[in-house]
Amino acid sequence: MNPHSNLIHKSREMIKLANVYLNHLPKHEKYGLSQQIRCCLYDIYGYIVEGEKRYHKKTTLTNLDIEHEKLRMYFNLAFELGYFEYRRSEKCEPQKEAVRRYTAISAKINEVGAMIGGWIASQKG
Repeated sequence: MNPHSNLIHKSREMIKLANVYLNHLPKHEKYGLSQQIRCCLYDIYGYIVEGEKRYHKKTTLTNLDIEHEKLRMYFNLAFELGYFEYRRSEKCEPQKEAVRRYTAISAKINEVGAMIGGWIASQKG
């Protein structure tokens, strides 16, 4: 069994949730911030696979860590710009829903980040 299969699984969950939220970003951001976030998500997924296959992992893990931090900053920016405030119904308070969505995706991002950090630490030892 692959030792990093849990990381792959968690990153897939993060990508699925992020894509749901990105579909609701304003149309004028379709080729801007939304596209940057999607590319970052897929780069992270690619670096995970690449890191598993490489014998010397230092550069790949460094790139993975950088992409992860960029993703965190992109979602932070989207939240600050108010892009998570779409409504499902008139009963929902937009700000409360935005905070809930941001908290959910941040939890996924943090979970993946902790696993990446553990992988980097295990390679140093």
